[in-house]
Amino acid sequence: MIKSKSVKIKTESGFVSGILEIPNKTTAGLTLAHGAGAGMHHAFLRDLSTALVARGFAVLRFQFPYMEAGKKRPDSPKVACATVAAAVAALRKRVPDLPLFGAGKSFGSRMTTTAASEGLLEDLSGIICFGFPLHPAGQPGIKRAEHLKQVAVKMLFLQGTRDDLADLKLMRGVCKKRPRAKLHIVEGADHGFAVLKRSGRTPADVLEELANEAAGFAARTGTRKTRK
Repeated sequence: MIKSKSVKIKTESGFVSGILEIPNKTTAGLTLAHGAGAGMHHAFLRDLSTALVARGFAVLRFQFPYMEAGKKRPDSPKVACATVAAAVAALRKRVPDLPLFGAGKSFGSRMTTTAASEGLLEDLSGIICFGFPLHPAGQPGIKRAEHLKQVAVKMLFLQGTRDDLADLKLMRGVCKKRPRAKLHIVEGADHGFAVLKRSGRTPADVLEELANEAAGFAARTGTRKTRK
């Protein structure tokens, strides 16, 4: 049985909406931030949340302020990072004794790692990035990964082989230089983790792979963090 309820999260920019899903047997908490172009109700994020809850995560999906207001332009990093921190704090109140992870899809993952690099997420055991946007499409580079040097917790990067926002050669190089980073390649997946029919894989197969990798990462690294 899964308990699901709508919540309001107080941020520096006002309140944003969230959806909290908690399984009967909870082993860890996880905040799940959406990508730049779609909010927390997007089908992929909804299905990913369901798969993660099935593996013992209490999952808090939430909106960034711009999405809450119905705007298209993403918030500034300062506003987005503060929102991630507020979501983490809100989930901590609901799972006070469990390991806590920050996670996100694309933009949401980058804002989560950025918030951690700025010392805003000291309570986390780790960060899970579903499609980290290493660079804009067609513009390979690693500038967006520079802040990862300041992230003090372990990170899991799940990247598709057809992801046009993360050149895998560059992504491998980034992770190799950061002992706390682990890279998992999802064969045939694009930036949204869609796969071609000719691959023989289904969306359900990909979701299962993502959720299993996230659960394994949490089991290996999850410890209750104590804020200093």
